[in-house]
Formats: sequence, C-alpha cells, structure tokens
Amino acid sequence: MLATASVAVALAAADTYVVVLALPDMMTGVGLGIDALQRATPIISGFLLGYVAVLPLIGRLADLVARQRILVACLAVFIVGSAITALAVELPVLVTGRILQGVGGGGLVPATLALVADLWPGGRRGTALGVVGAVQELGSVLGPVLGAAVLAVSGWRAIFWLNVAVAVVLTGVLLALGMPRRRRPRGIPLAVGGLAAAVSLLALVAPARLATDVTLGVPFVPFGGSSSRVFTPIGVAALVLVALWLALVAPRSWPLLRRADLPGAALLGLALGSVILTFAASDPERDVVGPAGWALLPLGAVALGLYLWRHRTAEQPLVARGVVRGRARAALAVSLLAGAALVAVVVDVPVLARLTYTSSQTVAALVLVRFLVAVPIGALLGGWSLRRLGDGVVSGGGLALASSGLWAMGHWGAGSLASPTATVVLVAVGLGVGLAVAPVNNAALASAPDTAHATASALVVVARMVGMVVGLALLTALGLHRYYLTVAALPDQTDTRALVAAGVVQVQTVFTGAAVAALLGALASVGLGLRRVVS
Repeated sequence: MLATASVAVALAAADTYVVVLALPDMMTGVGLGIDALQRATPIISGFLLGYVAVLPLIGRLADLVARQRILVACLAVFIVGSAITALAVELPVLVTGRILQGVGGGGLVPATLALVADLWPGGRRGTALGVVGAVQELGSVLGPVLGAAVLAVSGWRAIFWLNVAVAVVLTGVLLALGMPRRRRPRGIPLAVGGLAAAVSLLALVAPARLATDVTLGVPFVPFGGSSSRVFTPIGVAALVLVALWLALVAPRSWPLLRRADLPGAALLGLALGSVILTFAASDPERDVVGPAGWALLPLGAVALGLYLWRHRTAEQPLVARGVVRGRARAALAVSLLAGAALVAVVVDVPVLARLTYTSSQTVAALVLVRFLVAVPIGALLGGWSLRRLGDGVVSGGGLALASSGLWAMGHWGAGSLASPTATVVLVAVGLGVGLAVAPVNNAALASAPDTAHATASALVVVARMVGMVVGLALLTALGLHRYYLTVAALPDQTDTRALVAAGVVQVQTVFTGAAVAALLGALASVGLGLRRVVS
C-alpha cells in the first residue's frame, strides 16, 4: 500500500511541473492567445489553490478514517480533475479541472506520510520518509521530461489522459489490497452519481454528430449566444445532477465532516487560499501582490483570526491542540524557508541560462536537471542519515550546504553555467535541499500524537507550498527592483549587452535572497533537535 501510495504522490508531483511546458498549448486549447499570459494565471494558481487550501481538512480526515480510504478518494478526485482538464475547451472548465487535480494530488501526501508513521516507530522512520520524499521529488524531475515526451508525439490533452490511466491503475491496486469495511452506498445516490458523470461527460465532449444535428443538437446549443459548453441545456442538467448527488451523499458524510471541524477547515482554507491567490497571481514587474491582493490579504487575516478563535474554543478543532508545538513549530519554519530556497532555483536557473548560455528554452530547462536529480538523492541520504544523526543535524547541515551553493550562485555571470563548477554547485544545492526533506517530516510526526499524524504532515506540506509561492513573489520583486535600478543607471538604455547584464543582476539578487532563506532554515533546524530520538 505504501509503495502504491508513493507512486501516486510521484504522479501528483509530476503534474505540478508538467504545465510549465504545456501551458502555451493549453492556452491555445481554451481560446487564449500567447499574449494573454496574465489571464492564464488561474491555470497554475488554481492547482496551487486546490493543493493547499483543502490540505489541512484532508489531513484531518486521514486521521479519522482509514488511510487507504483517503488515498482512494483523493485518487478519484484526481482522476475527475484530470478528465475535466483534458476535455476543457474554455478557461473556467480548465481551471475547475486543475483545482480538482490539486485537491486530489495534494491530499495524497499527508495520507502517505501518515502510513509511514503507522508502519515504523518514531526512531526508525527516517529511511522510509526519505524514500517517500525521494519518490515525490523524482516525480518533479520526471514531470517536465514526460510532458515533453508526450508533447513530441501528441497534444497537451494526452498528458492528462495519461494521468487518468495511471491513476485508475493505482486505484485498482489499492482496492485490490482490500478496503476497510463500510456501509455500501445506497442505490439512489449511486445511480444519480453515475448519471451525473455520464451527462457531464456528454456535455463536455459535445460529440459533433449530436451537437450539429438539427433535432438532437438542441441540448448543446448555448444560451444567449454564448459559446460555453457548460451554459447549455445539457450542461445545466449536468450541474443540477451533480448538485443533487452532493445533496444525497451529504447526510452520510456530515457526521465525519463535523468531527473533522468543517467550519475550522473553511476558515483556514480561506486564509490559505487568500495568500495563494494574492501571490500566485501577482505580476512582480508591477506589484508584489496580485490585482485582488489588497482585498484578499485583509480577508485572509480576518479568516485566520477567526480560525484561531475557533481552534481555542472548539471541542474538536481541525488541528488538534498540541500538534503544533516544540519540534513541530521548527519543522513548519524550516519547511517554509526550504520551499522559498527551492523555488528560486527552479525558476531562475532557466532564466539565467536563457540570458547567458542558450537561446533554447529546452536547453535552459535541461540545465536545471542537474539540480533536480540531486534533490531526490539528497532526500534518500537524509532519511538514511537519521539512523545515526538527529533531525536538526541532518536538516541544518543540508540547508547550510544549500545556502553556501546559493551564495556562490549569487555571483554567477556570463559563462558561469558553462563551467564544470556550475554542475558541482547545482548538485550541492540539490543535495542540501533534499537532505532536509526527511528530518522535517520526521520531527513533525514525532511531535504529533498518534491520532494526528496526517494532520501534522499536511501542515508541513502547506508550509512548504506557501514558502514557494510567497518566496517566489518576494524574491522576484526584489530582483526586479535591482534590475530597474541598474537599468536606470545605464548611460545607454538601448545597449543590449548592458540590459542582459542588468538581467543577470536580477537573477543574482534572487539567488542571494534564497541563500539567506536557506541559512535561516539551517538555523531554525536547531529546533528540530540535534540528538537522535529513539522511541
């Protein structure tokens, strides 16, 4: 079960990065020109929103019911989201599919990490956590590679149909391992659910033979001159059936959701969603926050305040009292800072390659592979090292190594990427970031009660994702500030070489900021504990 769940986590991780290559084709597929990149932002931010905002609730649910059931449910949501994405011909449908992919893919991580806690005692989890972390990071490496391979022989929709096929197989394996007994769904909800799926599929596909028929095509004619496949008689019927199905299954799910503290999950999800949408949709050339950020951030602050009140007063809060304490607090801080350092490398190494090394986007992306391959290796080494060393020693040493490498990258210029030293530095940074993966999860799991392992794991993942989103926005804004100051000081602002040099200054600033984040993460790692804890 753990092996199957780990492969599923790798699949979701690959899906996170695959859009990087497929985004231009996806934009064309939903009627957006390549010059409308800002309008396409929800394709990425929607996935992040689904991934992060619902994660604490899924973690809590995974602590209340069998892990296997949560894994199957998350894979089912991922399958539905992938199918909707593959069928989408309009932006709102595509974003809906991406949100569902994020919900399903993100929920796989805490349930899988909690499985490790179930199977291994506290002092012996390191290697297993390292393997799970390595498989997840390996998915991030394979995502762009598999995406490029699929795009070479087919269209972007084939990527998501491949997701469906693999996820269906993984779901079958989990079911074959034997699901815990539960009441079978009643006939009416099952029938309505099947009908809703069939009608939804028909509405999204809109077969030409039916849609163009004089009589049979009437249900596919959009209302009011719209071109939407959803705003049609059959599309509205599909939405009504989905709503009816949700109404039928809600009474069965409500007792569990009440135990999981649904109001608390809604408040925390609103706070996290506000942060994600604020920074993920920002245009750093103009503002650090997105266009709606000045409204979303106050809303998120109010939601967070209400959640904290709810946490203190609820009988069974979303995050059980005592989960975020001691080493767990340090784990969240380290995960946040490591996420900021990681995303700086992922985004800005290709930028530097385009400025100084190659004009090919593919070659620039391949430069990053040196770093990406090292991260899962570092995760394996970090998990193995926990057999003899404390969490803080392994994580602190790794992030200190990453900080040193990033500081060196902050001084790279023209010709640096062509040097063999660049490979050594990128591998060192990758190993350093990877070394911190297992210790952070190990400390969070060790600090949490046995009844809250999945919740603790979910919070670690949330911290890392928030660190990536917010860190990228802040570091990019800082880099662009340096860029504009450099350009303003140029005697000739039309000099191409000088402008490229100013671009290099921007990237150097981002790497330097990431080095500071990694160093702070190394210092925070002391809170994870310097001695190996045996239990």
